[in-house]
Formats: sequence, structure tokens, C-alpha cells
Amino acid sequence: MSIALHNIRDVTTDKHHVVDDYPYGGGVGMVMKPDPIFNAIEAVHQGGPIIYLTPQGRLFNQKIAHELAQEPRITLLCGHYEGIDERVCEHLVTDQISIGDYVLTGGELAAMIVVDAVSRLTPGVLTEGSAADESHSNNLLEYPQYTRPPVFRGWGIPDVLLSGHHANIERWRRKEAIRRTRERRPDLFAKLDLSSKQDKKILKELDDETHI
Repeated sequence: MSIALHNIRDVTTDKHHVVDDYPYGGGVGMVMKPDPIFNAIEAVHQGGPIIYLTPQGRLFNQKIAHELAQEPRITLLCGHYEGIDERVCEHLVTDQISIGDYVLTGGELAAMIVVDAVSRLTPGVLTEGSAADESHSNNLLEYPQYTRPPVFRGWGIPDVLLSGHHANIERWRRKEAIRRTRERRPDLFAKLDLSSKQDKKILKELDDETHI
């Protein structure tokens, strides 16, 4: 994969390379002008979604990252100041994405997060299978991970991980992922399909442990 950076100021023709102006109707702050944005994107766009990073966009998540990873190209537009002229959103942008319910100075950091999340889903970037068994891949948070030494400062690791019994290890990981998701992200837990016989048994075990 490749990443290209384009400075909107480079397509301006005035002496000071102005890309913003005062908002019509008054108010504080500046608004990015439509003409430099249109010119910059139209000069490089070769297909794929044109995504504006904005607090008003749909909330970015792993599902959207997977969607974007299927695209051969994506274009990310980083806003600044009070935002961009609405005509850009109406006639150029094809999608709007937010990385959370807070406001940044500009969209550059948000774009970096999208690039990182999407690029790691590109074949060849990660070890095969790594992205399929991590937090948010199936609305589950990832199970606890341990490595050597088996005892550190008197703290050991679960015996099952040293047993070599792969089926028991997989069940333990499933149980701990469900436990962690229920405790830390009830919103994700509510979306889980736990109708299998094994998951029902795990849920009963977790309930029993809670009431001990």
C-alpha cells in the first residue's frame, strides 16, 4: 500500500495561498473555502470514497475499517478551523467519519487513525490471522494475553495456558473475552450472539462466579 499527502494550499493561485475565509452570517473562527478543496481533490482523485474527517460523521469502528480495507483507494479530507464550506459536503464528499465525541484542532490525527486501522487489515501487513482474533473483531474484547516468564514477581499465569490442551485453551480464551466484554463494554456485549450451547454454559459459569 502507499500513502500520499497533498497540501490544499498548493493548488491556490493567490499570493498568500489563502484556503479559509470568514463565515457568512458572522460568527467566530474561519471556514475552509470550497474552491481549493475541490481543486486539490479533483487533481488527484482516481476513484474510491472521498471521506471528510469531522465530529459530525458516523462513528468510526472496526466494521467501517473492514469496509474501507476493501477499497482500492480512499481519499481523506482533513478539515480545520470551524470546518469546511457545506457545498464540499453536498457535492464532493461521499462519506463523513468521526473518531469520537470530542473536537480536535484539525482532521490530521483522525486521518492517521483511519489509515492505521485500515492499513493493518490489508493482506500482508500483519501476520496471517492476527487481525481476526483481536478486540472488536466480533464485538468481543480480546482475552488476556501472557508471555514468559511463567512467574513474575510471584504472579503466575492461568494453568490452562501451560496445559498444551488446545481445546481447553480456546474455551478459556472465549470465556475470558466474554467476561471482559460484559464487564467493560456492556454496549458491545448486548450485540453478541451467545446462543450456542458452549456460550450458554460459559454465561452460566460467569453468573455463578459473580454470585460466589
